[in-house]
Amino acid sequence: MPVVIIEKRSPKITIVTLNRPERRNALTIELLMELTAAIEVAAADVNQRVLILRGAGPAFCTGLDLKATSPVHATAEMVAKTLIALSQTRLITIAAVHGAVVAGGAGLMSACDFVIAAEGTKIGYPEVRRGLVAGLVMTFLRRQVGERNMRELLLGSELIDVERAREMGLVNCIVAEGDLMTKAQKFAYSVLQGAPGALAQTKKLIEELWSSSVKEDVDLALKYHLQARESDEAREGIAAFNEKRSPKWISR
Repeated sequence: MPVVIIEKRSPKITIVTLNRPERRNALTIELLMELTAAIEVAAADVNQRVLILRGAGPAFCTGLDLKATSPVHATAEMVAKTLIALSQTRLITIAAVHGAVVAGGAGLMSACDFVIAAEGTKIGYPEVRRGLVAGLVMTFLRRQVGERNMRELLLGSELIDVERAREMGLVNCIVAEGDLMTKAQKFAYSVLQGAPGALAQTKKLIEELWSSSVKEDVDLALKYHLQARESDEAREGIAAFNEKRSPKWISR
């Protein structure tokens, strides 16, 4: 069964579905590689202008699969590559999220241009509870939510409800779960009223108005993420998560 499903429901809109519902679409190297390839293939088609990203099953995406055995560096670098591909594509990207949107899954959402969330969705960045640093998503958070909210999300590390996420600026609108794709496609059709060149230049200018680029930020964050990922705290945090127990932190 493919871990990423690609559909073209119209000549100009690609729908990409994360398809590991049995693992709540937890991220593996295979899934990330296929997602990145799907973005690049869609962008290479001059007729395609909008990409809608969604998740199969009960959750959009719960972040890295902490039971996977892939090398730490390879996984982290693939996450970074995927976030850059998603944020830098010429396509207008829409995240249609539901259920749980956590850690790396919230990173994928944050890298999109527009976010539609189903009622009842929970969103959060609990990395510090696993001994990790949510570095790769910070460049998107600082652009979208402001420093106080960013500190709340990353240091408090609680999952927040979708109404709070909208207040912060993480989410554009909230709809009933059954209306999620209808709303996503409605926004896609709104985007298609714009001129392709003007839309591409607008996205490019939004990026260039920041003092540092997404890629520069992600490259810096990757260093911090890997330092934490290889630490004793990460080993304990991930073991505790997989064993469904509280971690035993040692004061430094």
